[in-house]
Amino acid sequence: MMLRTKLLLMFNKCFKAPVHPFNLQREGVKSYAMWQYEKGADTIKFYLKKYSIEEMFTGKTVADIGCGAAGKSLYYAANGAAKVYGVEILEKYRSEADKLASELGLADRFEFICADAARLPFADDSIDTMIMNDAMEHVDQPEAVLRECRRVLRPGGRLYVNFPPYHHPFGAHLSDLIYIPWVHLFFPEKVLVEAYKELAKTCPDGQERIDFRISKREDGTEYFSYINHMTIKRFERILRAEHITPAYYHHEPLRGVFRHLCRLPLLREMLVKMVVCVIEK
Repeated sequence: MMLRTKLLLMFNKCFKAPVHPFNLQREGVKSYAMWQYEKGADTIKFYLKKYSIEEMFTGKTVADIGCGAAGKSLYYAANGAAKVYGVEILEKYRSEADKLASELGLADRFEFICADAARLPFADDSIDTMIMNDAMEHVDQPEAVLRECRRVLRPGGRLYVNFPPYHHPFGAHLSDLIYIPWVHLFFPEKVLVEAYKELAKTCPDGQERIDFRISKREDGTEYFSYINHMTIKRFERILRAEHITPAYYHHEPLRGVFRHLCRLPLLREMLVKMVVCVIEK
């Protein structure tokens, strides 16, 4: 084990574990799907400064891109959507999503679809509302995903995007096992990979977590393949390249006191909690 990995593991013990859905599910507290459903309001709260829940969902056909176990998709269905498609690339979440849909009495308004967001199985101009909550930082082809979303949106439809930028304190998405804020700014990826794999040994589902997050490049080096390092700068560059002018765009700071600092190019990457963007067709 590398010395820096040992230092990281030692330092990690000084921090309290944040609440994480994977750990809640492992401990039998609640399922991932139920955790998502209960957090559903949080996935749309930043849009409510400009749009109402009725505008987003009432009577709408909705596609939730990167839905996970689809608890949030079911929250949208419970708020008046006529039909919600939970789009997720991992088939393993289907049974959990369908189970919660039945328990909530929403099975008739929900459908789980296993698909790549860059190749959506929807016709042109067929969806009223699309939501990418904490998904933009995970997709392999963000430009292609945006094009697909715009293709399937009906004229006047909206795509709601929000994501934590990569340099967010927990932007590396390792907080189920590594609790150090901004850890990915202090340690290189190979150290993070080794530390994460070591910590995963303490979990009954450790290998599943490793397989979910870590892949190998052609040269044999391991890397976190489930995250695309999406920064604010990169996202804004993609919008320009795709000739997209958002109908609404906002940077939510980590704390109110950082509001003005978030206007500075370098500091905003570290102090913005959420990038919020609404695209109209």
